[in-house]
Amino acid sequence: MRVRARDSMVRRLSAVRMRAGGLRAGVLRAGGLRAGGVLAGGVRRAVGLSIALTLSSVAAHAHSPGAAATSGGDSELGALLPLAICALLFFAGSLRLGWTAGRGLRIAAFVSGWLALALALLSPIDTMGADLFSAHMVQHEVLMLVAAPLLVLGHPLPVFLWAFPASARRRIASACRLSTVQTVWATLTQPLSGWLLHAAALWGWHAPALFEAALEHPWVHTLQHLTFLLTALLFWNGLLRSRSTGNDGASVLYLFTTTVHSGVLGALITCATHPWFPHYRETAPAFGFSALEDQQLGGLIMWIPGSLVYVGIGLFLLARWVSTSSQQLRPTSTYPCRHGGG
Repeated sequence: MRVRARDSMVRRLSAVRMRAGGLRAGVLRAGGLRAGGVLAGGVRRAVGLSIALTLSSVAAHAHSPGAAATSGGDSELGALLPLAICALLFFAGSLRLGWTAGRGLRIAAFVSGWLALALALLSPIDTMGADLFSAHMVQHEVLMLVAAPLLVLGHPLPVFLWAFPASARRRIASACRLSTVQTVWATLTQPLSGWLLHAAALWGWHAPALFEAALEHPWVHTLQHLTFLLTALLFWNGLLRSRSTGNDGASVLYLFTTTVHSGVLGALITCATHPWFPHYRETAPAFGFSALEDQQLGGLIMWIPGSLVYVGIGLFLLARWVSTSSQQLRPTSTYPCRHGGG
Protein backbone atom coordinates (compact mmCIF):
# COMPACT_ATOMS: atom_id res chain seq x y z
CA MET A 1 0.00 0.00 0.00
CA ARG A 2 2.77 2.37 0.92
CA VAL A 3 4.60 1.62 -2.36
CA ARG A 4 1.46 2.29 -4.42
CA ALA A 5 0.82 5.55 -2.52
CA ARG A 6 4.41 6.66 -3.07
CA ASP A 7 4.22 5.87 -6.81
CA SER A 8 0.98 7.79 -7.09
CA MET A 9 2.53 10.82 -5.36
CA VAL A 10 5.58 10.68 -7.67
CA ARG A 11 3.30 10.64 -10.74
CA ARG A 12 1.37 13.65 -9.43
CA LEU A 13 4.56 15.59 -8.73
CA SER A 14 5.84 14.79 -12.24
CA ALA A 15 2.60 16.05 -13.75
CA VAL A 16 2.87 19.27 -11.72
CA ARG A 17 6.47 19.78 -12.91
CA MET A 18 5.45 19.26 -16.54
CA ARG A 19 2.65 21.82 -16.23
CA ALA A 20 5.05 24.30 -14.56
CA GLY A 21 7.63 23.73 -17.29
CA GLY A 22 5.02 24.35 -19.98
CA LEU A 23 3.87 27.50 -18.23
CA ARG A 24 7.46 28.75 -17.87
CA ALA A 25 8.17 28.06 -21.58
CA GLY A 26 5.04 29.95 -22.53
CA VAL A 27 6.11 32.90 -20.42
CA LEU A 28 9.57 32.89 -22.02
CA ARG A 29 8.07 32.72 -25.50
CA ALA A 30 5.78 35.62 -24.67
CA GLY A 31 8.73 37.58 -23.32
CA GLY A 32 10.69 36.89 -26.50
CA LEU A 33 7.79 38.04 -28.62
CA ARG A 34 7.43 41.12 -26.46
CA ALA A 35 11.17 41.90 -26.79
CA GLY A 36 10.96 41.37 -30.53
CA GLY A 37 7.97 43.67 -30.64
CA VAL A 38 9.86 46.32 -28.69
CA LEU A 39 12.80 46.02 -31.09
CA ALA A 40 10.55 46.18 -34.14
CA GLY A 41 8.73 49.19 -32.75
CA GLY A 42 11.98 50.96 -31.88
CA VAL A 43 13.56 50.32 -35.27
CA ARG A 44 10.34 51.27 -37.05
CA ARG A 45 10.12 54.56 -35.15
CA ALA A 46 13.81 55.39 -35.63
CA VAL A 47 13.85 54.66 -39.35
CA GLY A 48 10.47 56.32 -39.87
CA LEU A 49 11.70 59.44 -38.10
CA SER A 50 14.87 59.44 -40.21
CA ILE A 51 12.97 59.16 -43.49
CA ALA A 52 10.43 61.78 -42.40
CA LEU A 53 13.21 64.22 -41.52
CA THR A 54 14.88 63.56 -44.87
CA LEU A 55 11.70 64.08 -46.87
CA SER A 56 10.80 67.23 -44.96
CA SER A 57 14.29 68.65 -45.51
CA VAL A 58 14.17 68.01 -49.24
CA ALA A 59 10.61 69.32 -49.51
CA ALA A 60 11.52 72.49 -47.64
CA HIS A 61 14.53 73.05 -49.85
CA ALA A 62 12.61 72.31 -53.02
CA HIS A 63 10.01 74.94 -52.15
CA SER A 64 12.52 77.56 -51.04
CA PRO A 65 13.04 80.59 -53.29
CA GLY A 66 15.61 80.01 -55.99
CA ALA A 67 16.10 76.35 -55.19
CA ALA A 68 15.52 75.27 -58.73
CA ALA A 69 18.28 77.52 -59.95
CA THR A 70 20.95 75.92 -57.81
CA SER A 71 22.75 72.64 -58.22
CA GLY A 72 22.20 72.00 -54.51
CA GLY A 73 18.62 70.89 -55.13
CA ASP A 74 19.72 68.30 -57.69
CA SER A 75 22.45 67.16 -55.30
CA GLU A 76 19.97 66.71 -52.46
CA LEU A 77 17.45 64.84 -54.59
CA GLY A 78 20.26 62.63 -55.90
CA ALA A 79 21.31 61.77 -52.34
CA LEU A 80 17.77 61.05 -51.16
CA LEU A 81 17.30 57.76 -53.05
CA PRO A 82 20.42 55.92 -51.75
CA LEU A 83 19.79 57.23 -48.24
CA ALA A 84 16.19 55.99 -48.32
CA ILE A 85 17.27 52.61 -49.72
CA CYS A 86 19.87 52.17 -46.97
CA ALA A 87 17.32 53.05 -44.30
CA LEU A 88 14.74 50.60 -45.66
CA LEU A 89 17.29 47.79 -46.02
CA PHE A 90 18.49 48.30 -42.46
CA PHE A 91 14.91 48.39 -41.20
CA ALA A 92 13.95 45.17 -42.99
CA GLY A 93 17.15 43.37 -42.02
CA SER A 94 16.82 44.38 -38.36
CA LEU A 95 13.29 43.00 -38.23
CA ARG A 96 14.49 39.67 -39.63
CA LEU A 97 17.46 39.40 -37.30
CA GLY A 98 15.41 40.18 -34.19
CA TRP A 99 16.86 40.96 -30.80
CA THR A 100 20.41 39.84 -29.94
CA ALA A 101 23.02 41.12 -27.52
CA GLY A 102 24.47 44.41 -28.65
CA ARG A 103 21.92 45.00 -31.41
CA GLY A 104 20.45 48.03 -29.65
CA LEU A 105 23.76 49.90 -29.60
CA ARG A 106 24.46 49.04 -33.23
CA ILE A 107 21.03 50.22 -34.31
CA ALA A 108 21.55 53.47 -32.41
CA ALA A 109 24.97 53.94 -34.03
CA PHE A 110 23.64 53.33 -37.55
CA VAL A 111 20.62 55.61 -37.14
CA SER A 112 22.85 58.36 -35.70
CA GLY A 113 25.32 58.00 -38.56
CA TRP A 114 22.50 57.96 -41.09
CA LEU A 115 21.07 61.17 -39.63
CA ALA A 116 24.52 62.80 -39.71
CA LEU A 117 24.85 61.78 -43.36
CA ALA A 118 21.44 63.24 -44.14
CA LEU A 119 22.39 66.43 -42.30
CA ALA A 120 25.53 66.80 -44.42
CA LEU A 121 23.88 66.04 -47.77
CA LEU A 122 20.28 67.20 -47.45
CA SER A 123 20.36 70.24 -45.18
CA PRO A 124 21.19 73.85 -46.08
CA ILE A 125 24.83 73.02 -45.30
CA ASP A 126 25.07 71.47 -48.77
CA THR A 127 23.67 74.58 -50.45
CA MET A 128 25.86 76.95 -48.42
CA GLY A 129 28.92 74.92 -49.38
CA ALA A 130 28.58 76.27 -52.91
CA ASP A 131 28.91 79.84 -51.56
CA LEU A 132 31.21 79.48 -48.54
CA PHE A 133 34.37 77.40 -48.32
CA SER A 134 33.94 77.24 -44.53
CA ALA A 135 30.48 75.68 -44.89
CA HIS A 136 31.95 73.18 -47.36
CA MET A 137 34.53 72.20 -44.73
CA VAL A 138 31.80 71.71 -42.12
CA GLN A 139 30.03 69.38 -44.54
CA HIS A 140 33.18 67.35 -45.18
CA GLU A 141 33.97 67.08 -41.47
CA VAL A 142 30.46 65.79 -40.72
CA LEU A 143 30.82 63.21 -43.51
CA MET A 144 34.24 61.92 -42.44
CA LEU A 145 34.37 62.45 -38.67
CA VAL A 146 30.75 61.94 -37.58
CA ALA A 147 28.75 59.91 -40.11
CA ALA A 148 31.48 57.48 -41.20
CA PRO A 149 32.59 56.18 -37.76
CA LEU A 150 29.00 55.86 -36.55
CA LEU A 151 28.00 53.91 -39.65
CA VAL A 152 30.98 51.59 -39.19
CA LEU A 153 30.00 50.98 -35.56
CA GLY A 154 26.51 50.06 -36.77
CA HIS A 155 27.86 47.08 -38.80
CA PRO A 156 25.20 47.59 -41.50
CA LEU A 157 26.38 45.20 -44.26
CA PRO A 158 25.21 41.94 -42.61
CA VAL A 159 21.92 43.66 -41.71
CA PHE A 160 21.47 44.80 -45.32
CA LEU A 161 22.00 41.21 -46.48
CA TRP A 162 19.22 39.92 -44.23
CA ALA A 163 16.77 42.32 -45.84
CA PHE A 164 16.76 40.12 -48.98
CA PRO A 165 14.90 36.82 -49.46
CA ALA A 166 16.79 33.60 -48.71
CA SER A 167 17.42 32.83 -52.39
CA ALA A 168 18.88 36.29 -53.01
CA ARG A 169 21.04 35.98 -49.87
CA ARG A 170 22.48 32.71 -51.17
CA ARG A 171 23.33 34.28 -54.54
CA ILE A 172 24.96 37.29 -52.89
CA ALA A 173 26.94 35.02 -50.56
CA SER A 174 28.10 32.92 -53.53
CA ALA A 175 29.26 36.04 -55.34
CA CYS A 176 31.12 37.22 -52.23
CA ARG A 177 32.94 33.88 -52.03
CA LEU A 178 34.57 34.39 -55.43
CA SER A 179 38.34 34.60 -55.06
CA THR A 180 38.56 37.92 -56.93
CA VAL A 181 35.92 39.53 -54.72
CA GLN A 182 37.57 38.23 -51.55
CA THR A 183 41.01 39.44 -52.66
CA VAL A 184 39.75 42.95 -53.48
CA TRP A 185 37.76 43.15 -50.25
CA ALA A 186 40.65 41.90 -48.13
CA THR A 187 42.97 44.46 -49.73
CA LEU A 188 40.59 47.40 -49.31
CA THR A 189 39.75 46.59 -45.70
CA GLN A 190 43.37 46.39 -44.58
CA PRO A 191 44.01 49.21 -42.08
CA LEU A 192 46.98 50.51 -44.09
CA SER A 193 44.89 50.57 -47.29
CA GLY A 194 42.16 52.60 -45.60
CA TRP A 195 44.74 55.03 -44.21
CA LEU A 196 46.43 55.54 -47.60
CA LEU A 197 43.18 55.93 -49.57
CA HIS A 198 41.71 58.35 -47.05
CA ALA A 199 44.86 60.49 -47.02
CA ALA A 200 45.00 60.50 -50.84
CA ALA A 201 41.35 61.56 -51.08
CA LEU A 202 41.77 64.32 -48.49
CA TRP A 203 44.83 65.87 -50.11
CA GLY A 204 43.84 65.20 -53.72
CA TRP A 205 40.40 66.79 -53.58
CA HIS A 206 41.78 69.93 -51.92
CA ALA A 207 44.07 70.58 -54.84
CA PRO A 208 42.66 73.83 -56.32
CA ALA A 209 41.99 72.38 -59.79
CA LEU A 210 39.98 69.40 -58.47
CA PHE A 211 38.14 71.46 -55.86
CA GLU A 212 37.14 74.04 -58.47
CA ALA A 213 35.93 71.24 -60.78
CA ALA A 214 33.73 69.91 -57.96
CA LEU A 215 32.20 73.36 -57.53
CA GLU A 216 31.51 73.80 -61.23
CA HIS A 217 30.25 70.30 -62.16
CA PRO A 218 27.60 68.53 -60.05
CA TRP A 219 28.76 65.03 -61.03
CA VAL A 220 32.32 65.85 -59.90
CA HIS A 221 30.89 67.22 -56.64
CA THR A 222 28.99 63.96 -56.12
CA LEU A 223 32.16 61.97 -56.85
CA GLN A 224 34.05 64.10 -54.33
CA HIS A 225 31.54 63.41 -51.55
CA LEU A 226 31.36 59.72 -52.44
CA THR A 227 35.15 59.45 -52.33
CA PHE A 228 35.34 61.21 -48.97
CA LEU A 229 32.65 58.99 -47.47
CA LEU A 230 33.90 55.66 -48.84
CA THR A 231 37.54 56.25 -47.90
CA ALA A 232 36.47 57.45 -44.45
CA LEU A 233 34.43 54.26 -44.02
CA LEU A 234 37.48 52.19 -45.00
CA PHE A 235 39.67 54.20 -42.62
CA TRP A 236 37.39 53.79 -39.59
CA ASN A 237 36.70 50.16 -40.47
CA GLY A 238 40.46 49.55 -40.46
CA LEU A 239 40.72 51.10 -36.99
CA LEU A 240 37.87 48.93 -35.72
CA ARG A 241 39.52 45.88 -37.29
CA SER A 242 42.85 46.65 -35.61
CA ARG A 243 41.09 47.11 -32.29
CA SER A 244 39.13 43.86 -32.64
CA THR A 245 42.39 41.96 -33.16
CA GLY A 246 43.85 43.53 -30.02
CA ASN A 247 46.22 45.77 -31.96
CA ASP A 248 45.37 49.09 -30.32
CA GLY A 249 48.91 50.30 -30.98
CA ALA A 250 48.36 50.26 -34.74
CA SER A 251 45.09 52.17 -34.33
CA VAL A 252 46.87 54.84 -32.27
CA LEU A 253 49.56 55.13 -34.96
CA TYR A 254 47.01 55.54 -37.77
CA LEU A 255 45.08 58.16 -35.79
CA PHE A 256 48.24 60.08 -34.86
CA THR A 257 49.54 60.20 -38.43
CA THR A 258 46.10 61.21 -39.73
CA THR A 259 46.00 64.00 -37.16
CA VAL A 260 49.39 65.20 -38.42
CA HIS A 261 48.73 65.17 -42.16
CA SER A 262 45.17 66.54 -41.94
CA GLY A 263 46.38 69.21 -39.52
CA VAL A 264 49.17 70.18 -41.91
CA LEU A 265 46.64 70.54 -44.74
CA GLY A 266 44.37 72.65 -42.54
CA ALA A 267 47.32 74.82 -41.48
CA LEU A 268 48.39 75.36 -45.09
CA ILE A 269 44.88 76.46 -46.06
CA THR A 270 44.62 78.70 -42.99
CA CYS A 271 48.01 80.38 -43.40
CA ALA A 272 47.78 80.92 -47.16
CA THR A 273 48.31 84.53 -48.21
CA HIS A 274 45.94 84.31 -51.17
CA PRO A 275 42.71 82.42 -51.93
CA TRP A 276 43.25 78.94 -53.34
CA PHE A 277 39.76 78.65 -54.82
CA PRO A 278 38.71 81.50 -57.16
CA HIS A 279 35.08 80.40 -57.12
CA TYR A 280 34.57 81.88 -53.65
CA ARG A 281 35.83 85.33 -54.67
CA GLU A 282 32.35 85.99 -56.09
CA THR A 283 30.18 84.29 -53.47
CA ALA A 284 31.83 84.78 -50.06
CA PRO A 285 31.40 88.63 -49.91
CA ALA A 286 27.61 88.19 -49.88
CA PHE A 287 28.03 86.68 -46.38
CA GLY A 288 30.36 89.41 -45.11
CA PHE A 289 33.63 87.54 -45.70
CA SER A 290 36.39 88.05 -48.17
CA ALA A 291 37.45 84.91 -50.03
CA LEU A 292 40.66 84.77 -47.99
CA GLU A 293 38.84 85.16 -44.65
CA ASP A 294 36.38 82.44 -45.61
CA GLN A 295 39.26 80.17 -46.61
CA GLN A 296 41.07 80.81 -43.32
CA LEU A 297 37.93 79.95 -41.35
CA GLY A 298 37.51 76.74 -43.36
CA GLY A 299 41.13 75.80 -42.77
CA LEU A 300 40.69 76.32 -39.04
CA ILE A 301 37.61 74.07 -39.06
CA MET A 302 39.65 71.31 -40.69
CA TRP A 303 42.68 71.94 -38.48
CA ILE A 304 41.29 72.37 -34.94
CA PRO A 305 37.98 70.42 -34.56
CA GLY A 306 39.17 67.66 -36.88
CA SER A 307 42.42 67.22 -34.96
CA LEU A 308 40.54 67.21 -31.64
CA VAL A 309 38.38 64.29 -32.80
CA TYR A 310 41.39 62.24 -33.92
CA VAL A 311 43.42 63.10 -30.81
CA GLY A 312 40.51 62.35 -28.46
CA ILE A 313 39.90 58.89 -29.93
CA GLY A 314 43.65 58.28 -30.13
CA LEU A 315 44.14 59.08 -26.44
CA PHE A 316 41.25 56.78 -25.51
CA LEU A 317 42.79 53.90 -27.51
CA LEU A 318 46.25 54.70 -26.11
CA ALA A 319 44.91 54.45 -22.55
CA ARG A 320 43.30 51.08 -23.42
CA TRP A 321 46.52 49.87 -24.99
CA VAL A 322 48.63 50.84 -21.96
CA SER A 323 46.11 49.27 -19.57
CA THR A 324 45.97 46.03 -21.57
CA SER A 325 49.76 45.87 -21.84
CA SER A 326 50.23 46.40 -18.10
CA GLN A 327 47.74 43.64 -17.34
CA GLN A 328 49.57 41.27 -19.69
CA LEU A 329 52.92 42.08 -18.07
CA ARG A 330 51.56 41.59 -14.55
CA PRO A 331 52.72 38.26 -12.99
CA THR A 332 50.04 35.62 -13.19
CA SER A 333 51.42 33.25 -10.60
CA THR A 334 51.89 33.76 -6.88
CA TYR A 335 54.39 32.08 -4.63
CA PRO A 336 53.36 30.90 -1.16
CA CYS A 337 55.03 32.66 1.70
CA ARG A 338 57.26 30.55 3.82
CA HIS A 339 56.21 30.46 7.41
CA GLY A 340 58.03 29.20 10.40
CA GLY A 341 61.58 29.20 11.44
CA GLY A 342 64.52 27.24 10.36
